Formats: sequence, C-alpha cells, structure tokens
Amino acid sequence: MPRWKALPDELDPQVKEFATQLRRLVDRSGLSVAALSDRTGYARTSWERYLSGRLLAPKGAVVALAEVTETDPVHLTTMWELAERAWSRSELRHDMTMEAIRISQARAALGEFGAPPVTSSSGDGKARRRTGSAVAMPGIAGPAGVSPTIPPQPTAPDANRREGPGSRGPAASPPPAPPGGGRRRLTMFLAGVVGVVVVVAAVLFFTGGDGGGRKNQGNAASATPSTATGSDLPAGVKCAGAGCTGKDAEAMGCSGDLVTTAKTVTVGATTLEVRYSRTCGAAWGRITGAARGDSVRVTAGTTTERGDITAAGDTIAYTPMVAVRDAAAAKACATLASGRTGCTT
Repeated sequence: MPRWKALPDELDPQVKEFATQLRRLVDRSGLSVAALSDRTGYARTSWERYLSGRLLAPKGAVVALAEVTETDPVHLTTMWELAERAWSRSELRHDMTMEAIRISQARAALGEFGAPPVTSSSGDGKARRRTGSAVAMPGIAGPAGVSPTIPPQPTAPDANRREGPGSRGPAASPPPAPPGGGRRRLTMFLAGVVGVVVVVAAVLFFTGGDGGGRKNQGNAASATPSTATGSDLPAGVKCAGAGCTGKDAEAMGCSGDLVTTAKTVTVGATTLEVRYSRTCGAAWGRITGAARGDSVRVTAGTTTERGDITAAGDTIAYTPMVAVRDAAAAKACATLASGRTGCTT
C-alpha cells in the first residue's frame, strides 16, 4: 500500500510539485510523520496537511525540514517561494469566485420581491388596490427619501382661475390629465431609481462595503476588517475582526486551512512570521526554531500582543491575535535570549 495518497487534482502545478518534493525528502530520510514533528518542532497534524497538499507549509517548516534531511535550504526555499505565489493566486481566484456568488445570491434574493401594491382612485372617488403588475403613480415618494420629479401640470388661464373667496369669475377648471405616454415614462423612471438604490444597497450589504458601521481601533491601520460575524462564519470559527483581538488563533478556529504566512524573516537561527487569517480578519506573530527566553510580539496600530517561550525544550511561540484590515497592517518582532532582535517589514 503506497505511503502517500494522490495529491488533489485541483492543486496548482507549482504547489503540487513542491508537495511532491517534500514527500521525496521525507521518504529519503526514513522518518515517520511523528518523528518529523519531533525533529522540526511542527505539529504532526500540520505536517499531515503540508504533505497532503491541503495546506502550504510555512517557510520555517521548510527550513527545518531541510536541516533534518541535510538538504540545501536554498533550492528548497526557492521552490517554496514559487509555490506560495501560486497558492496566493489560487486564494485570490477563490475569493473572487465567492464574491461573485454573493452578488448572484443578492440578485436572486432581489428577484423574489415583487412590486408593492399601490392604490388609485376611480371615477366615483373610491380607492381601489392594484396588485401584480401595478406600478407607482406620480406623486408617491420614492424609497429612502428619494423625491421623484413630477412634470409641471398644465393650468387654466388667469382669467378663469379663482384666486380666493369672494373673487369674481367662473370656478377654476381642473387641470387636464397628463398624456398616457408621459405617465409611462415617469413610471419607468421611478422603477429604475428604485431598482438602482435597492441593488446598490444589497451589494454593499453582501460584500461588506465601507459603511458607517465600521469602527476604528486607534487609527486606520487597526480598523476592524469587514468580516463575517455570527452565523455567517464558517463552521468552527468563533470570532472575527475586533472580537479576535487578544485571543488564541487555534482555539478560535482561525488557524489550519484558514491561515497563510504573510511575512517571513530570519533572526539568527529563528524564523519569525506574520500569520494572517482573512476569514477571521486577524493576524498574529510566530517564531519557530526558537529557544527558552525568546519572545515574539505583533503590532497593528496601537495594539500589541506578545508570546514567550518559557519552558525548556519548546521551540515555537505564538502571540494572541490582533484585528487587521489586511496582512500588511501587522508587524512582528522577535527578541532572542541572546539579545538579538529583528522585525518583519
């Protein structure tokens, strides 16, 4: 029975080639996944995802694998960079597809609403309701304060107009009804205005537009991202945006397949990363290949979170999450026990 299952067909060729190379290195080393976890400091479940193509391995894990398999890390990290670009392109295509689905759902939902019934007066003065294909009549206010323009009504000559009580002359004649063609044009105009306003409002709602409900945390860099909340979150995800600040990414369901490595830098023998989850609208810092006394912190705007390695033998530390609009708003820094420091850009 083969050791590895076939990689997913939908994987980008660059990502598939990289995952295949990782499998070759593991096979050549003779290490089990559990032993690989012990030697690299990365969890067994993480390596299972990396080697199955379900998740792109971070650069720190790639460097660690090169070390334990005595492989030149330069060539391996070059393959990783190509794979990460391909992975990012795939994520972008996925996001655009989901955006198109949301817009289609919004349009489909709007199609379920019919025109509202309106009333009109018959010749005997009694109101009657129209339903089905009824349209709005001139003079009815539009939605959200939109006031439709009413064509000027023809009036009788001054000589025949009554100006008030006691005035002489015949009573004013009622103005003639506007021609049918003008009424139809006005009705079509009003229907167009209503349709545009409703569609724009629906698109903003479903795509998380920059409405007035968005709040800032200190400054623009730390503004709460437009992310799903409550029942809109994927299964297992327990926070979004500002609700994630100060919380553990794994406990809140923001890690695993939902996370990418946004920035990476090497500080001595330690790899420093900014980890980012678009679904949760949050980022956090991580150091790998570290030692006791090393620490990592992540900053977004005026918010800073910190993680430390306090136990002997530990090699990985995470910070709690900070809410960010995008990954570029987060910066991670590492301080090693040796006194050496370094930060991402």
